[in-house]
Amino acid sequence: MPTTEHAVAPTLDFHTVRDQFPSLAQTVNGYPAAFLDGPGGTQVPQRVIDAITEYLRRDNANTGGAYATSRHTDAMIAGARAAMADFLNCGADEVVFGPNTTSLTFAISRAIGRDLGPGDEILVTRLDHDANVSPWLALAERGVTIRWAEIREPDCTLDMTDLAGKIGPKTKLVAVGYASNAVGTINPVKEIVRLAHAAGALAYIDAVHYAPHGLIDVAALDCDFLACSTYKFFGPHLGVLYGKREHLQRLKPYKVRPNTNAIPNCWEWGTLNHECIAGIAACVEYFDELGRRTNPAATTRRAAIVAAYEAIHQHERGLIERIVRGLTTIPGLKLYGITDPARFNERCGTFAVRIEGHAPLELAIKLGDRGFFTWDGNYYALNLTEQLDVEKTGGFLRIGLVHYNTLEEVDRLLEALRELVTASG
Repeated sequence: MPTTEHAVAPTLDFHTVRDQFPSLAQTVNGYPAAFLDGPGGTQVPQRVIDAITEYLRRDNANTGGAYATSRHTDAMIAGARAAMADFLNCGADEVVFGPNTTSLTFAISRAIGRDLGPGDEILVTRLDHDANVSPWLALAERGVTIRWAEIREPDCTLDMTDLAGKIGPKTKLVAVGYASNAVGTINPVKEIVRLAHAAGALAYIDAVHYAPHGLIDVAALDCDFLACSTYKFFGPHLGVLYGKREHLQRLKPYKVRPNTNAIPNCWEWGTLNHECIAGIAACVEYFDELGRRTNPAATTRRAAIVAAYEAIHQHERGLIERIVRGLTTIPGLKLYGITDPARFNERCGTFAVRIEGHAPLELAIKLGDRGFFTWDGNYYALNLTEQLDVEKTGGFLRIGLVHYNTLEEVDRLLEALRELVTASG
């Protein structure tokens, strides 16, 4: 997203990036490890590890105490909240921390469900991770009707005509993913939010899979809620929820009685994972430094984050072009999702494939023995694997690229897949 502070697209300082992730130096059976499992959780830079360790070493205390380490904890959490506010472009009091996005989505869905009943409708999609489906399906017990937005199977994109046609006066909420964690499709979420609001409905965006690949701007999206997981964008295992201030104040959360009624704390169940919140702050610092390194003209943390994502996008585009070109030449391989280079802005570097005569698990095991870390199965995108009729035969082999991956890793993976196919032939 270009700004006046970014006249040209910044270039990723690739070697400096790689050097910050200690896990990338591992080997498996003598092969260099290639972490192609980013959709299931990315690796973390050393600064995140250090921040977690330092908090536990020095300031491990509960909040609200009349002593130094407790006050340090309060200040650390406030700083992490402000950092995530800059990351998402929202107010610090609109940032809620939780154990994961599934838990946070269930919490919000329970609160929204207090006011819903027979005659009300919620729209979900076949493309989503189940964390943005099951919490809403559960409201059927209150008499709410759940409707489904279908996909276009040839390119695994949302059928926007179908989606728009299913939003009406009874629709109370539209739940959609920013990007598919299975096939990499980036959805037109701004348009979906507009359609929801035009019908008087809320919009809930699951941005877990999009966050490592693209800039999030909740102010520009005008969404009501947006969830993400920091362990998917180079941080610790925690969930973060953005909620519009008016909704966080209006809705009534389920919570224990002593907890405050003030936002955002009233939405945070129990004692938070303080050491990992310290890691969140360091995670945002990573983006801040990356952006300032790639574009010194970035003078604020938000501007630096914008610059970082411009560089990330440029690097990942090269990875996407290389791997799609290679995958489509492997005999018997079917690549799901968008393959047209003219439409690569509609996808991220996540690829679901199947190879004739090879089960996804078999491929994942053989690749793992060669140091390639990939996933097999449905990755909780259950409705998609059922829709595409691959659930009963092992789902997909998923290859996930992020900005610390290299063209050399892509080339080695393609060579390994060709060898596996040739060996079986």
